[in-house]
Amino acid sequence: MTGPGTGHWIAGAPVSFGVWGPHAGAPDGDGDAILGTLASQGYTGSELGDTGFLGDPGQTATVFAAHGLAPAGVYVGLPLAQGEWSAQGRAGFELTCRTLRAVVDRHALGTASSGAPAARIVLADDGAPGLAAPRDPADESSGLDAAAWAKAVDLLAEAVAVAADHGLATTYHPHLGTYVESTWEVDRLLATTPLTVTLDTGHALLAGTDPVEAAVRWADRIDHVHVKDVRLAPLQEARQAGPASLRDWWAAANVPLGRGDVDLAGVVDALRRTGYAGWLVVEQDAAPHGGPQLAQFAADQEHNLRVLRGLLGDD
Repeated sequence: MTGPGTGHWIAGAPVSFGVWGPHAGAPDGDGDAILGTLASQGYTGSELGDTGFLGDPGQTATVFAAHGLAPAGVYVGLPLAQGEWSAQGRAGFELTCRTLRAVVDRHALGTASSGAPAARIVLADDGAPGLAAPRDPADESSGLDAAAWAKAVDLLAEAVAVAADHGLATTYHPHLGTYVESTWEVDRLLATTPLTVTLDTGHALLAGTDPVEAAVRWADRIDHVHVKDVRLAPLQEARQAGPASLRDWWAAANVPLGRGDVDLAGVVDALRRTGYAGWLVVEQDAAPHGGPQLAQFAADQEHNLRVLRGLLGDD
């Protein structure tokens, strides 16, 4: 986890500024403002956010270069339940790969000796309409059956091959509201594919997986980490009200680091003991309400960086 100046490679993410999928209201602050904020606070890199948020591949690379940030990766959902891409979905994935490739190449030109960890295509499942989040982690009947999972594995292999054609590494992100969220589903993924995984501390906890135990259990396959703190109360309230969409309560569950129920100190210690050396991407998924929020988002990310550096011993 060694990085310039701080001792570790810590990235931010546009999702912490309200840039995440379809939502009501526009995120406050354009891409230049968001990346500028992260750079000024001392983040070493950033994930890219939704493909196209920062412009076309060349424009995205220019914004990153302007702020001296290294690319940490980009999240992209796959239709695992369908087991195949639509023509539009395949084209979108190709664009995502071209965009990350452009940023990686531009960064390499400017800082050839930076030594930053590899930027990764962060694969995940898109879920399915009406899928409650989270499902009962003990109910294996709620997941994809054997035939559907076999098709999902084929799609994942195709995605890995496309990314490799662009010279890009991949990692898989277990995610609430999808068909790879519970411990048993991650175990199945690792048993039936050669994929590596992203440890997202918030998604893990809310899916019933202790993130400290996960950091040890899957240590030899973890190559990307999303550092997130969440409260369990919104999940419990959603369950009491019946099946709920993740979007109904997700933003309420996300809180600044140190103010939720994730054992962040335990996670950091486990990663240190297992020799993790990749990106630590700070995320606090925020839902924009359409009004000016950049100052609050920025304050949260400054706080999050300070807390994480303290846990790492970099302060």
